[in-house]
Amino acid sequence: MARIKPPLVIGFFEDPQTLLEAAGQVREKGLKNVDAFTPYPVNHLPEALGIKRSWVPWATLVAGFSGATLIYTFMYWTSTVDWPVNVGGKPFHSWPAFIPITFEGGVLLGGVATFIALLLACGLPRRKPFIIDPQLTNDRFALVIPEKENPGKGNLEEFLKNIGAHEVKRILA
Repeated sequence: MARIKPPLVIGFFEDPQTLLEAAGQVREKGLKNVDAFTPYPVNHLPEALGIKRSWVPWATLVAGFSGATLIYTFMYWTSTVDWPVNVGGKPFHSWPAFIPITFEGGVLLGGVATFIALLLACGLPRRKPFIIDPQLTNDRFALVIPEKENPGKGNLEEFLKNIGAHEVKRILA
């Protein structure tokens, strides 16, 4: 999701199919940081807008494996190096006993990392969010084009009308 700041041109569409076609035409024209708002997820909309996959799953994967490695290393070190205690004739490095805690440690650190990564990726918390239109995600489909980031691309209002927008708004501040 792009950081949206005025001035903006917003085109409202009747249905998701028209929005998808318009998103493809917007991408072909080379407009930057265009965002779409819909009342429900629309298949293939991120691809039509050229939105890249998020980095959040990679943060989760790295933190999960790091947590599991850390927990396993800690249990190995305490059981075999620091304080070896013979319990029931088991070997000091009893790896099957370490697996459940290793898994839980990976899940814990992966979950915490996902939470922190989502906060960073979304830029939260925001003190005063900019509200484009109060009814935008209730029952309307819209494409939002920031004007500052697309200079010299022609009349954006006319362009949105030509690609199927039934209503076009310009927000200045």
